[in-house]
Amino acid sequence: MHDVDRTANLLGAAALAFTDLALDDATKAAGVSVSGAAALVTLTASPDISVTELGRRVGLSQSAAARMVDSLERSGLVERRPHAFNNRWVTVHPTRSGRQAARQLLVARGTPLTDAVAALDEDDQKALSDVLAKLLTRLYGEVGGSQYLCRLCDRKCCAANEPCPVGEAERNDAKP
Repeated sequence: MHDVDRTANLLGAAALAFTDLALDDATKAAGVSVSGAAALVTLTASPDISVTELGRRVGLSQSAAARMVDSLERSGLVERRPHAFNNRWVTVHPTRSGRQAARQLLVARGTPLTDAVAALDEDDQKALSDVLAKLLTRLYGEVGGSQYLCRLCDRKCCAANEPCPVGEAERNDAKP
């Protein structure tokens, strides 16, 4: 019988190491906090959302999200704009510098991950991809929100050749 506890422990150690590598490089590349990095990536994929919605997607309270947006705005990475249909509402939009920073941080986040996967042969890469897709589908059920789960995902890369497993889980969850 396989030792599930050992496998889970190895997964945890690898996940933490990859998180440290990816987030350290990404936040340095963009000169922002982890939540700021997630906000820039989120806004690049979904511009013109409210501060409250942005906070929900990156895991912050409304007040913490407002402070983060203030900081990003002072850095010239985002701007607040009147809502298209209701001038009393305000949305957040990435500036040109914000979109550039998001691209830089996705490259910086992806490089150590790509390097690690490239060390595997093609069969192992495919097996890892299949296992990760299954795990992400399960995690979607626990987290319950694709926007939060994928807050630092390179969305173009994820769905370039196959459907995103998190997006598929969300679509399946929405079916009656």
